[in-house]
This record gives sequence, structure tokens and C-alpha cells, in this order.
Amino acid sequence: MIAYIQYLLFRLICWAAQKLSFRMADRVGRMLGRIVFSVIKVRKNVTLDNLRRAFPERTEADIRLIAKSAYENYGIAIIEFLWASNKSVDVIRQVVRVAHADVMTTALSKGKGVILLSGHFGAWEFLIPAPFAYFNVQVTGLAQRQSNVRVDAIIDGIRRRFGNDTIPMGVASRGVLQALAKGNIIIILGDQSASKESEYVQFFGRPAATHRGAAAFSLKARAPIVMGFVVRQPDGTHVLTFEEVEQSDLDPTKKENVLELTRRHVAVLEKWIRKHPDHWLWMHKRWKHSEYHAQQPALTEAE
Repeated sequence: MIAYIQYLLFRLICWAAQKLSFRMADRVGRMLGRIVFSVIKVRKNVTLDNLRRAFPERTEADIRLIAKSAYENYGIAIIEFLWASNKSVDVIRQVVRVAHADVMTTALSKGKGVILLSGHFGAWEFLIPAPFAYFNVQVTGLAQRQSNVRVDAIIDGIRRRFGNDTIPMGVASRGVLQALAKGNIIIILGDQSASKESEYVQFFGRPAATHRGAAAFSLKARAPIVMGFVVRQPDGTHVLTFEEVEQSDLDPTKKENVLELTRRHVAVLEKWIRKHPDHWLWMHKRWKHSEYHAQQPALTEAE
């Protein structure tokens, strides 16, 4: 019964978001973020602690301002995702512009497919419709399934619009390699914590358990990794910018290069977060396994 009520509530919110103008969706999302930050305070302490550790040179006032803005961005990202759920390709082009399109065009021209890698940064849900809208190529996203199957079906349906596809996390290997072999774009959000037994990579000066899947797929399929970042503009629209991760010097047959390529794409992500700290999902427990790592001396070589 609870799951069904959640489903009905989600459908209602989705319907309401679709009726909003783009400007109003921004305002509603911003207000939602403020309420969660100031009233509900979901993971507020986690957010503030992460920011203090990432930016020790910042004042407490700066840290709190970034945190508040990050919650606002998260609220906007959610409402905009639902707002866009019934919009056309032309509308997507109006609210998301592309910078450095040549980076993606060149990567696609290699014929190996492209791994479009990012994190929960800015309006990340536009990473699926925007590449299709501008490059007219099949886009497949790796997605974490929701516990409520009815809600998951709605979200999956939204992401599958424009002929795109999704692959569930955990069963992705064969599907990813097949999609890359067809020359498709595979979207991976690689910024969430991996299991404590995973490799650790330096992220904002601290070891963080990191997924190696993107690098492993890239080297196995000989597919380039292009980082994508959807940056919010002062007028509320977005610019999707591409940056390829250098790997021409890496031998794809050597296993140690999976870790090296992982380090490189994590470094690019950190660079963009430092440029736009309010765009990232600081409420995530990204460094939750750091203490475990500190107790495992043998793992320090992976840093």
C-alpha cells in the first residue's frame, strides 16, 4: 500500500512539473532545495563536513552558501527532469546548448562508441536527451534501479524517450560492450562510492573507493572517454561542455592502466567541481570507506 501511494504521489508531481514553464520549474526546484536544506535538513551535516574537508581554505560562511546552493541545484535538477519528461527535441535544444561539440564529434568518428562520463553534477539528467538532440546518435544510460518498481518504470520511461535505452547497474557488462560496438554513446555517472574492497583514488585530497567500470570498458572496447558537464547559466538555461580524457599513451592490454585511467577521469571531475562547487551532490557519503582504507596498508599503492 505504501509503495502504491508513493507511486501515485510521484505521478502527481510529475504531471504538475510538466505543466510548469521552464522558468517556474527553476523557481519551484530552487524552493524545494531550500526547504530540504533549511527545514528538513536531509544529510545537511554530511554536506557541510564534506565541503569543509574539500575546501579547508574557505570560510564557514562560504561553506554554508555553497551547501545551500548545492541543495537548490539538486531541487532544480529533479523538477527540470520531470518538466522535460514530455518535451520535444526542439525544446531540449532551447534549454541546453552544447560547447566544444567537436570533442564529441571527433570521438564518435573513431567508430568505437563513446563513454560519456560524468557525475551528479549540475542538470545531469539532460546528459541523456541532449546528446541525442545534437548528434542524433543512440544513447544508453547505466541506471540504478529504484526500490519502488512502479516509480522506477516511470523514471525509466522518461529516460527512454527519443529512442534511447537504459541498462540496469549490476548487469551492464555485455550490454555496454554491445552498445559501444554499435558506435553508441554510453552514459555513466561515476562519482558515487564503490564498495570498501574497491580501488581507492585520491579525490579532493582524500582516498575514495572508486568504480573502475568506465575505465575498464573504455580500454577493452578501445572507446574514448568523454567527460560531460551540464553547467547552469545565469538565465537558468544550461551549457553541456565536453572534455576528452587523455589515454593515447595507455596500453589497453595492461591491467594497471585501468586504475591509471580511473585516476585521470576522477581528476577531471574534481577540476570541474572546483570550478562549480555548488553543482555537485555533496550530500553523498563519498568518503564513507576512508577509515577502512586507512586500516589497510596494502591498499595505499592504489592511491
